[in-house]
Amino acid sequence: MNTALPTRPKLSRRFRLQYEEAQSRWVLLYPEGMVQLNPSAAEILRRCDGERSVDAIVTELEAAFNAQGIGPEVRNLLEEGQRRGWID
Repeated sequence: MNTALPTRPKLSRRFRLQYEEAQSRWVLLYPEGMVQLNPSAAEILRRCDGERSVDAIVTELEAAFNAQGIGPEVRNLLEEGQRRGWID
């Protein structure tokens, strides 16, 4: 089943995004465990607040990291996050 991304993605209430000092990285916590995130995934998911659109997230990341054309990678991560239940 291929479900379209939400217009304004947000992190599922089942997950909590936080920085883990002991691991020096961002993680997604959930009752059964933890998902360690790479820096790019963390930057994307930190912006999934239900207020920013996917295009706004891409624009913000491109400006923050002086990068262009990252839209497909951002959308791929969001689609994977949606498949895994991280994104509502």
